[in-house]
Amino acid sequence: MAVATQYVVIRTTRQNEEQEVMTFTDKRAADDYDKMLDMADGMFELLHNSDVTLSEEQCEELSIFLAKEREEVLIALQAKKNQCQKK
Repeated sequence: MAVATQYVVIRTTRQNEEQEVMTFTDKRAADDYDKMLDMADGMFELLHNSDVTLSEEQCEELSIFLAKEREEVLIALQAKKNQCQKK
């Protein structure tokens, strides 16, 4: 018999229900994923409260995309330098 440690990312939905999102065997990966979801939540609120006309589903998809691509977003906003720029 084997023993395995698992880290489960649990989020509270907009309807205040707890939902298992993802299971990891690595704590750092679970923490990174949870952090990405926190960023996506912040982006969702920004997009949802903006004048841009998006459905709730579109806001959620876009916010998750932006959170996953945070490094590229920071470079695009000129908040971070692109390390791969040609000189």
